[in-house]
Amino acid sequence: MSDALLQTSGLCKSFGALTVADNIEFRLEPGARHALIGPNGAGKTTFVNMLTGQLPPSAGRIEFAGEDVTRLGQAARVKRGLGRTFQINTLFGALSVLDNVALGVAERRGVGGRAWRAAGSHREVRDESLELLASLGLADDAASRTVDLPYGKQRLVEIALALGLRPKVLLLDEPAAGVPSTESQRVLDVLGRLPAGVAILIIEHDMELVFRFAQRITVLVRGQILCEGAPREIAADARVREVYLGDAHG
Repeated sequence: MSDALLQTSGLCKSFGALTVADNIEFRLEPGARHALIGPNGAGKTTFVNMLTGQLPPSAGRIEFAGEDVTRLGQAARVKRGLGRTFQINTLFGALSVLDNVALGVAERRGVGGRAWRAAGSHREVRDESLELLASLGLADDAASRTVDLPYGKQRLVEIALALGLRPKVLLLDEPAAGVPSTESQRVLDVLGRLPAGVAILIIEHDMELVFRFAQRITVLVRGQILCEGAPREIAADARVREVYLGDAHG
């Protein structure tokens, strides 16, 4: 049972008398395409914040690639290969698309402090960043200011920046949040083209995206895992329909 890339055991988080994560046992396998769903207030973002080191757990253990990382900070987890995007994008709007992505690539290559001014001053960083943008269908936008792009494309730039760090695990917090329905298909297409070796966990309210992307789904309710299974099993589960899917589609 030690082959999980990311694993939690007995993970708990309380804020005073309020318990927002209650004994969460979770496994993410290498190359996984996994979704975490649940109603508002279920504790999804809190759980991800613990995985990334943004929040310390009240109890329990987090392992990444077989190593106990429960007490490691965010930067140390990133260096080990744990990447993340946020529900609200955290890009530098005044910088070009290329320079945003170059920040991630340069950080991984150890030249982050010198890459701020212009990606073009580092040929290797520039070439890798352009290749990454091309793979996500963003090559034509490389010179554009990020703030000038449609929001859907900004979400893709954020994914590109995270991929520049070459993560082993990529956590995507609502990648379609704020994206018009006409652009959400583009997000889904990009997710489908992400490297097969990268394990991906998405936290998402867009059920169409979830069921088209995920090979496995975990349902979180009131800080506890209600169930986990293949999409067809989750869709057929009466408990899930009652607490979440029924609300989402009803």
